[in-house]
Amino acid sequence: MIDPPAPALPRLAHVIDPPAPVLPRLARLMAPSSLEPLQQCLPKVAAAPQVAPRDPGQFGLALAHAARDQLGTLVIYNAKYVRMSYPMGDVAPLYGVCTDVVVRAYRALGIDLQALIHKARVGSGDRNIDHRRVEVVRRFLARFGESLPVTAFHENYRPGDIVTYYRPQNRASTSHIAIVTDKLGPSGRPMIVHNRGWGPQIEDALFVDKITGHYRFSGLETTARSQTTADRRQVTRR
Repeated sequence: MIDPPAPALPRLAHVIDPPAPVLPRLARLMAPSSLEPLQQCLPKVAAAPQVAPRDPGQFGLALAHAARDQLGTLVIYNAKYVRMSYPMGDVAPLYGVCTDVVVRAYRALGIDLQALIHKARVGSGDRNIDHRRVEVVRRFLARFGESLPVTAFHENYRPGDIVTYYRPQNRASTSHIAIVTDKLGPSGRPMIVHNRGWGPQIEDALFVDKITGHYRFSGLETTARSQTTADRRQVTRR
């Protein structure tokens, strides 16, 4: 009566040993295709900064969106000289001037105007301030970007275009800079994003001030292409 019945051991072994079909099912569960639903449940990692796309039109839209992404953030207008890191240096997010709107929009797409302007030697050589001066940025865009005609027709201004202005009412500097957006204002003209003293704002102000420059710059690929074209023109003139 103490000893277990003879059939008990085979039944116990059958319970302990996994049935043969289990391994194929386990292999199917571990297949890469079966992990896709699990991966979709995992938290997504932030995407890396975008690089300049080859299509200038798509880049212009991306730059306009990067400018509009700065709206609604508290930015105190402060043109004080600040030492910053290099490359990809920036002042504290709480502060900024009109050029910082442009610099930060390009940086969001993986383009560092601080380094590009410093290497281009179009300023004083001070990598803390050159890229924050409108006239230095203008020289860089005129040399490495595409200089476009200044017209009174709003159809000539596309999203992502950089426009510079003369504003005699300014105290520190009469130069100003803005980014054209893909949004139309009540006037039917493209609105601009700029910082004229109250942080980044979007306004129906494309032609409010005197335009001094109209540029289009899509990054390194356009820089190299524009520089090659400029070199060819110089050779032709010689």
